[in-house]
Amino acid sequence: MATYIMLSTLTDEGAKTIKENPDRIKEVNQEIEALGVKVLTQYATLGPYDFLNIVEAPDNETIARVSAELSSRGSIRLQTLAAIPIDDFIAKFK
Repeated sequence: MATYIMLSTLTDEGAKTIKENPDRIKEVNQEIEALGVKVLTQYATLGPYDFLNIVEAPDNETIARVSAELSSRGSIRLQTLAAIPIDDFIAKFK
């Protein structure tokens, strides 16, 4: 499984949803897992992003599908980054 970082920013609609139903965050995590992506950890953050998720997916296509699905809802904007374990990265130089 590959690791990805998902940075998300709530839209006005997303902020309204979270205010009215904060448990929606965990419901979305379950929906993500049903699409084949495991949420390893999640943080609410201060600054330009509202949430940081560390997730695992079997491949780029799966995480791209999840990103597209979540973005299409109009409640968040996502930036998804592939995360390479540092030992794997260093090994490529040897």
